[in-house]
Amino acid sequence: MHVLTWNLFHGRAVPEIKHSLLDEFTDMISSWPWDVALLQEVPPWWPEPLARAASAEQRTVLTSRNALLPVRRFIAERRPDLVKSNGGGANAILVRGAGIAEHRTRRLRVRPERRFAHAVRLGDGTWIANVHAQANPKPLARADMTQAGETVARWAGDAPALLGGDANVADPAVAGFNDIGGHGIDRFFVRGGLRAGVAPRTLRSDGLSDHAPVIVEVRTS
Repeated sequence: MHVLTWNLFHGRAVPEIKHSLLDEFTDMISSWPWDVALLQEVPPWWPEPLARAASAEQRTVLTSRNALLPVRRFIAERRPDLVKSNGGGANAILVRGAGIAEHRTRRLRVRPERRFAHAVRLGDGTWIANVHAQANPKPLARADMTQAGETVARWAGDAPALLGGDANVADPAVAGFNDIGGHGIDRFFVRGGLRAGVAPRTLRSDGLSDHAPVIVEVRTS
């Protein structure tokens, strides 16, 4: 199974492009050979078209800055960098092929920003979880990763589980999980007999986002 993680930077590019980049992100994500995609900082109106283009199911949890979302969306679709993260936020899990048997969410914090861990149970019983930890201060990021790991371990029980996403620290630790690497703060952790079949690698994104997309192959031991 191939798992992708990518922080979409609220649908923005580096350098700035002054229009909605939904089509560009959609084309990129749908072209890659993943089975599950873990996405963070997703404009809340994007998960459905992203999943549809990628022939995938999706589950979403709203995160921070979503009050008056129609107003935020109106601006973000015209000048993404004018509102930046104030365009609204969500985390999304996209699944191809295997199907989603269950979806669970847990709020990790309200302040300084709403953060969630969420996970899907696939048809074969494997749990795949997505997290975007608090950026600053760093002790909060570590606390979010700890709580996310404890939550996913409880949900999964003895079943195989993977936790991935944006840890917002370069040296995160998740008790009970093995760190199988990633790129910078974008990482993967596994338990319950999962292991990396091939080391994580970054994909070309042509300036979309300020994070590199990272993909890993995981196998059952």
